Amino acid sequence: MTEQSKQPNEENMTQEENQDMSKEEQAEQPVAADENLDPRVLAEKLAERDQEILRLHAEMENLRKRVERDIENARKFALERFVDSLLPVIDSLEMGIEASKNEHASLEKIREGSEMTLNLFLQTMEKFGVKPVHPIGERFNPDHHQAISVQPHEGPADHVISVMQKGYLLRDRLVRPALVVVSKNQ
Repeated sequence: MTEQSKQPNEENMTQEENQDMSKEEQAEQPVAADENLDPRVLAEKLAERDQEILRLHAEMENLRKRVERDIENARKFALERFVDSLLPVIDSLEMGIEASKNEHASLEKIREGSEMTLNLFLQTMEKFGVKPVHPIGERFNPDHHQAISVQPHEGPADHVISVMQKGYLLRDRLVRPALVVVSKNQ
C-alpha cells in the first residue's frame, strides 16, 4: 500500500464512515476541493459557532462578575470573626468601668478584673496570629527590635537588657518593633 492509501481522508471514506464521525472530527478534517460548499450549510455552521462564542462569552462574563462579588464580600467581611472575638473584651472593659464606679469596689478587685481582661484580649490577638515581641536576654535583631539606647552591661554584648515597649508580629510579619536597650561591653 502506498502512503496515500494508508492515510484516511475524506475522499477515501464511505458516506457511512463520514456520518459516523463526530462534529469535532469533521471540523478537523481538511475540506476537500470537490466537496459541495453550499452557502446555506456554511451559514448554518457559522451561526452555530457564533452562538457558541456568545454562550462562552456570557459564561465568562458571569464568572467574572461572580469572582468580583466574592472578592468584594471577602473585603467587606474579612474582619467579621476578629470583631466578633473582640466583643467579649469590650464587655469586660465596660463591666470594669461600672465596677470602678461602685464606692465599695476595692482596688485589688479592679486590678484583678483588668488583668483578666488583658489576658482575654491577648488570647484573642494570639488566636488571630498576633504575637508579642518581648526579647529580654535575646541577641539584638534589627528586623524585630529598635534600639533606643546602648548601655554597658556585665553580660554578652549586643543583647537586649531592657524592653521599653513590646513589639508585635502578625503571622511572622513585623507590625511594630520592640523598643529596647542593648548591652555593650564595659
